[in-house]
Amino acid sequence: MSGVQEQLEIKFRLPDGTDIGPKTYPAASTVATLKESIVAQWPKDKEKGPRTVSDLKLINAGKILENNKTLSECKSSICDFSGMTTMHVVVRAPTSDKQSSKCLPFATSKVM
Repeated sequence: MSGVQEQLEIKFRLPDGTDIGPKTYPAASTVATLKESIVAQWPKDKEKGPRTVSDLKLINAGKILENNKTLSECKSSICDFSGMTTMHVVVRAPTSDKQSSKCLPFATSKVM
């Protein structure tokens, strides 16, 4: 029986240079699952933390990882997840409801 699933050790580098982890995840974990873990483990003393999974982007080996992909699917020749892997976390700046629901008009000016 080969029911042993590959495990990957990952730590997440936050924008201020601190880390969450390392923690071990199954290779079948999705990027969205990793983001849920980051939101749950986000240090309470940090400002500007993510409120939801959609507030985060995960970057590994210069590549933005897609939510619906598993860790196995994210492997490449550059990003092979051997040993401990560090993924960089980018937090989207919060937007106010007014900004997100309106389009700003283009400014018009005369060129002389």
